[in-house]
Amino acid sequence: MRLGVHIADGPGLEALVGEVRQAADAGLASAHFGQLASWDAVTAAALCAGRVPGIEIGTAIVPTYPRHPLVLAGQALTAQAASGNRFVLGIGPGHRPIVEGQFGLSFDRPARHVREYLTALRPLLHGEDVEFHGETLTVVGRVDVPGTSAPPVLLAALAPKLLRLAGELADGTITVWTGARHLEETITPAVTAAATAAGRPAPRVVAGVLAAVTDDRPGALQTLSEQLGFVAELPSYRALLDRQGLTGVHETAAVGDELEVEREIRRFAAAGATDLVVGLFGDEPTRKRTLALLSDLATQV
Repeated sequence: MRLGVHIADGPGLEALVGEVRQAADAGLASAHFGQLASWDAVTAAALCAGRVPGIEIGTAIVPTYPRHPLVLAGQALTAQAASGNRFVLGIGPGHRPIVEGQFGLSFDRPARHVREYLTALRPLLHGEDVEFHGETLTVVGRVDVPGTSAPPVLLAALAPKLLRLAGELADGTITVWTGARHLEETITPAVTAAATAAGRPAPRVVAGVLAAVTDDRPGALQTLSEQLGFVAELPSYRALLDRQGLTGVHETAAVGDELEVEREIRRFAAAGATDLVVGLFGDEPTRKRTLALLSDLATQV
């Protein structure tokens, strides 16, 4: 299992570059950018990739609804060119309150939208001509960025329909707020079976998890619950937590001393994760302590 970090935000471009460089210096395999109300994830990934060699750079994730496949294909291939073909495109439909409340778009039948989106996006990333007329999308055109190969596409998939699409039409899945047990019992088998049925290679299973190496586990979990408790109000995340029998997202985090966090990381490896993308949280000493553990484990899991 490859270890990487998730980068959600930063006070400036140099800070983002610094986080990626720290991950690379620690021997980690990847750095993935989230798309929040700040930096554009694909652009930030491309800029950092140009400054930090060697490490895989990706998005986790870019919402599909506000980005036409022709536009996103151009962005993704530009990031491929900037990174020397080290870019991984993580996408997902997002959430109904955001898609409808902020963008003013319909979130009707998101699985249908994702199927049509991937059907058009994948050939575009391979430089092919596309003429697609679906129920939710019309895509006619081609994207040509010289010197690039098609980046892997990973789909954020938590529910059964999207997991099937992640195996059938994408190169794997990215999860969040998912514990190792749910990954082993549900996520990995579903996406692997879908890939096998479609005659595709074994999929990547990229598990996202928050982690903090600390001697104050109760305090860290309490802080995490207070800061991120609102996440459970999003319908898709609430349903995911309910399926796992959990009350909040803090219960999916890997928190404790070095032995406790290492044990949790190894559980993800045993559950079939090909990659573990870790969001570091806590104060600066805690983040450094967590990164040090990830560096020690980078060649062991």
